[in-house]
Amino acid sequence: MTTTTNLPPRRPTRLVRIGKIGVGGAAPVVIQSMTNTDTADVFATAQQVAELHRAGSEIVRVTVNTREAAAAVPKIKERLAQLGLDVPLVGDFHFNGHKLLAEVPECAEALDKLRINPGNVGKGAKRDEQFAQMIEFACKYGKPVRIGVNWGSLDQDLLARLMDENAKRPEPKDATGLMREAMVASALESAAQAEKLGLPGDAIVLSCKVSGVQDLIAIYRDLAAKCDYPLHLGLTEAGMGSKGIVASTAALAVLLQEGIGDTIRVSLTPEPNEPRTKEVVVAQEILQTMGLRAFVPMVVACPGCGRTSSSFFQELAQDIQNYVRAKMPEWRLVHRGVEEMTVAVMGCVVNGPGESKHANLGISLPGTGEAPVAPVYADGERIATLRGDDIAAEFRNIIDRYVERKFPPSTERRKDVR
Repeated sequence: MTTTTNLPPRRPTRLVRIGKIGVGGAAPVVIQSMTNTDTADVFATAQQVAELHRAGSEIVRVTVNTREAAAAVPKIKERLAQLGLDVPLVGDFHFNGHKLLAEVPECAEALDKLRINPGNVGKGAKRDEQFAQMIEFACKYGKPVRIGVNWGSLDQDLLARLMDENAKRPEPKDATGLMREAMVASALESAAQAEKLGLPGDAIVLSCKVSGVQDLIAIYRDLAAKCDYPLHLGLTEAGMGSKGIVASTAALAVLLQEGIGDTIRVSLTPEPNEPRTKEVVVAQEILQTMGLRAFVPMVVACPGCGRTSSSFFQELAQDIQNYVRAKMPEWRLVHRGVEEMTVAVMGCVVNGPGESKHANLGISLPGTGEAPVAPVYADGERIATLRGDDIAAEFRNIIDRYVERKFPPSTERRKDVR
């Protein structure tokens, strides 16, 4: 029992191929992430790429800042192949990318995309020359490029030019408006220059990253209105914990609802000992809760109130959410459509039975003063009543049987897996 949403159509864009992944065009919104390991450490970086990819990152970016890092990229690619993973890798270049690719051309050959920041690819007269060198490598090896503008490293020459022009206007823009204009101008002028240098228009992705929600929304609305390149969305420094999650969701949801955005990253600052993969999970949940894509069965749970004095329903909701995520790698191989499933874990009789009936599978736990039984519903029909201390295990078994029955193994998918 899935829900449909009436989202506006996606903005028409060119389709860019990054490895086997399509970005833009009619392709779904793609999730990206980035490693925080020293790229020169082949084993650690390959391991983190694998973790991010298995969590759901369809494209992974790595820092290429030294000759050792550049030389490690082909080895990382080899290590991933040994693990049976074909993950598109993006090289993140700043300041010295032109030198690194000249010294280690096999790095460019191994990468699936180059990321260039026009604000620090070079200064003054060297900027155009070094930008051109990066584009030449992209053309030589047939690699797409993301031209990624960041407000923390905006091209100062461009900004000075726009400030001069702004001063001559009858009604000059304020500092915020000028910064937004400069971000968009930097991206579009750099893309135009790349095309003049021979890079195909369908090999260019643009981004204009800032850390403010309203700035990001305004900039991308303007950028989307002025070009048909695929756009990569994300706050450049979203922050840590709930702040980072809320800020990213607020910004990305508005733009995605307007059909803007072809690939996203949620740039969370990991809390101590927190896995890097959390940002991937958040990106998935943004897209899934908006009805744009489905990745894992959605677990619906009530917040609890005075009727649900026991913490058991909270523990069960967490148990079931962790369970379906853990089972998803296995399920997605053979059970087509299982990611569309919804599971409700409710805490009392007020909304429990009704919410459970709306889900594919639902369980309504007893609240304070209610009979110690938990009715279970499948596709709107009551199919079981659970009692005792083994409710969690019994409900997991019911989920397994439901998946086998409702999403029977696909022979076609089994062949694909082999």
